[in-house]
Amino acid sequence: MAQRERIQRDERGGRGERVEQDGLERREEREEGDQRAGDAAVPDGPNSPEPDASAGVGAGVARRFAALTTAHVADACIRAGVPVRCAPSAVRAVTPGSRVAGRVLPARHVGSVDIFLEAYEAARPGDVLVVDNGGRLDEACVGDLAVLEAQTAGVAGVVIWGLHRDTADIRAIGLPVFSTGALPTGPLSLRERPADALACATVGDWTVSAADLVFADDDGVVFAPADRADELLTLAETIRDTERRQADQIRAGHTLRAQVRFDAYLARRRETPTLTFRDHLRAVGGAIEE
Repeated sequence: MAQRERIQRDERGGRGERVEQDGLERREEREEGDQRAGDAAVPDGPNSPEPDASAGVGAGVARRFAALTTAHVADACIRAGVPVRCAPSAVRAVTPGSRVAGRVLPARHVGSVDIFLEAYEAARPGDVLVVDNGGRLDEACVGDLAVLEAQTAGVAGVVIWGLHRDTADIRAIGLPVFSTGALPTGPLSLRERPADALACATVGDWTVSAADLVFADDDGVVFAPADRADELLTLAETIRDTERRQADQIRAGHTLRAQVRFDAYLARRRETPTLTFRDHLRAVGGAIEE
């Protein structure tokens, strides 16, 4: 009896060791996969694309944006003196809660899906396809096959200045897609293809290219210059941390008005009517609005 119990304990111990070892192996595999994904952001070899201002930033940008919002990025642009380039507010996530960040992969739609297939040929892992269909509301220009092919090409998401279709299938695919809405009909005509169809895309008032990054979440879409990515993300993280501290203090009973000494601002403004709230914030070390 004692011998059988000892054998059972040994077997349980062995299973525990195997479970622990299996867990370690799976964790190591995940870490190796993460490393490969990061390495893939900077292709190497004789057939690699020529480096540009945004090469190699995609994976790092996506990791850092995971803890940020487009509002943080927009505020960082203001703080850095960079034009705030937001897509029109009609551009929204097909699946609420979607978010994506990466290098712009531009494509100007001319009525045929082959423009996207050609764009995918030059895509780096983590790129975000930005489709320019002129904001048209009479046709959808991206459907489920274009999105599924984007996913297989390593594209991280799709932003459309125009409409999509196949909503249920796109949601099932799971790739983040942002558009101005849905419509059943696809392209209505084939248009002449401009020479720069894969060099740039216009979204609302802004024209973007591979020298730009795109950030998208439930608040909308923001574009920023890739060569200032580190500066802008560092500022965005600072803004986020400050806002979190302020929110924690509000929950603890220390109002935002008290934190920014709003009573002092009102008193100073009575004496100096031209005093702005931003000037006051700078004087007291506040951080909201900037």
